[in-house]
Amino acid sequence: MTHAYHGVPARAIPRRPIPTPRGCATTSALTSALSLALTALVATMAPGAAMAADAASYPTKPIRLVVPFPAGGSTDAVARLIGEKLSQSMGQQVVVDNRPGAAGNIGTDQVAKAAPDGYTLALTTSGPLANNKYLYKQMPFDADKDLAPVVLVGEIPLVIVSTDKTPAASLKEFMALAKSAPGKYSVGNPGKGTIGHLAFELWRHNAKVDLLGVPYKGDTPAMADLMGGSIHAIIAPITAFIPQIQGGKMRGLAVTSAKRFAGLPDIPTAREQGVDIDASVWFAVAGPAGMPRPVVDKLNKEINAILSSPEARAKLEQYGAIVGGGSPDKLGSLMRDESAKWKQVVETANIALD
Repeated sequence: MTHAYHGVPARAIPRRPIPTPRGCATTSALTSALSLALTALVATMAPGAAMAADAASYPTKPIRLVVPFPAGGSTDAVARLIGEKLSQSMGQQVVVDNRPGAAGNIGTDQVAKAAPDGYTLALTTSGPLANNKYLYKQMPFDADKDLAPVVLVGEIPLVIVSTDKTPAASLKEFMALAKSAPGKYSVGNPGKGTIGHLAFELWRHNAKVDLLGVPYKGDTPAMADLMGGSIHAIIAPITAFIPQIQGGKMRGLAVTSAKRFAGLPDIPTAREQGVDIDASVWFAVAGPAGMPRPVVDKLNKEINAILSSPEARAKLEQYGAIVGGGSPDKLGSLMRDESAKWKQVVETANIALD
């Protein structure tokens, strides 16, 4: 077969590839590389963008606020107030769910194991957040690792009270009596492992005084024995004792806060009287570890606004609480500091609840 071009056979004509314009191969490779880089960048940014979008629209459904104590107590009452105000400000219902048991561990554990999306929160106390892990050998969660601090709600100082049956008008005088008769003077507390019990052990250790500790099942039986003269004093959260002190039935020897309690300003602090006791029960909002920081910050801002309202302050003061507030990091620092302090007390006094 002869090609029509100059009569040259077809097989003799070299089949040269069509030349690529200068730079096309390089441009194609560069385009491919840029495409891959852009895809990687979008993939990297996507979680952050989604997180920001979620925080901006949060909440889009009801929020569960777990209270790990029975209904009717001070923690429950404060939780219901915060839940009501959050429902109004955030546009979604906040449902308070009481899950009592094991000194607050059961309900707090449910929150620790929940999805970290901001829709399951806890209003819990210093026990589950700082103290309990040293009191219980089998803890279902680790507060440091499994919970995200949101905001401190309030602190209730402890008070040391007696009656006129004990010839001491102040803690300083009570200490003089105790040192004059080692082992004679008894101090009740609301129960083994409670903050009253831990504060008693801290008091006894720091002051190097021989006092007899008497644990009760709550404030009421301790108050009955104090009024009857069976014990000489009680150390416990101030809430239940405010009416008794105001009515003159009991005598406040000292409060264990850094400053005097505004509701009973005539009672000096323990430190004013030379006794190093700093103890309070505090309560806070926390969520599961891993909650997006924008969601944590949004909750923190809303709850801080609630705590600054006259209604919230009045409710907290009704229960003998000092209003909290502040950043999530402030609460995280409190959890760590309190945990370290009470760890030493629990180990020194050899306290165990299981």
